[in-house]
Amino acid sequence: MLVDIFIPCFIDQLYPTTAWNMVRVLEKAGCTVNYNPNQTCCGQPAFNAGYWDQCKDVGEKFIKDFPNDRYIVSPSASCVGMVKNYYGELFHNTTLRTECKSVQRNIYELSDFLVNILKVTDFGAHFDGKVTYHDSCSGLREVGIKQEPRTLLANVKGLELIEMVDTETCCGFGGTFSVKYEPIAVGMAEQKVINVEATKADYIISSDMSCLMHMQGYLKKQGKPIKIMHLADVLASGWE
Repeated sequence: MLVDIFIPCFIDQLYPTTAWNMVRVLEKAGCTVNYNPNQTCCGQPAFNAGYWDQCKDVGEKFIKDFPNDRYIVSPSASCVGMVKNYYGELFHNTTLRTECKSVQRNIYELSDFLVNILKVTDFGAHFDGKVTYHDSCSGLREVGIKQEPRTLLANVKGLELIEMVDTETCCGFGGTFSVKYEPIAVGMAEQKVINVEATKADYIISSDMSCLMHMQGYLKKQGKPIKIMHLADVLASGWE
């Protein structure tokens, strides 16, 4: 199967290893991966800040960057949620309406694609450690993933998944929310970390690197030893 991939701007700039690991996982699942180097952003930051005209310009480029009617896979639930849930309103009654619907139909978050489309849940990964999983708001509420990441983690040898209290509660990132309302965002990250510490987990895993980035900042500032890992990085661990 030939699939396109969308790598969010912050993963491209700050966590490129996660992008490479997603490619490795998809290839191990039997996919041939295509990457359009012209891709940039889905427009979510501008949309959330109220700059819909600018977001529409970015979204138009996004749609034109994926002109083929084939699956698009991304390691970011929030970007996928943006395209699936808000592009329809942006491009309603425009010349790109048909192309927009095609992109919305074809784009998937990584775990959703692996479990529900490819039907592959075991990648032979090995990861020794106690982990807890953070359900991102976008993944849970906009994309509808809950069990999919856990199904994949259950097949990672050596990994012990311990559920935290209030795993479905926001970590406080929310894109520009964490910049505009820093004290609230920090307080929410603090509570999330308190819940993580109660599990005695060594790692926080999620399908959204943006959430992990926010929590990583808090952990580093407080000098706490807990580490963050994207689901793709875990699934690509321990291969021979």
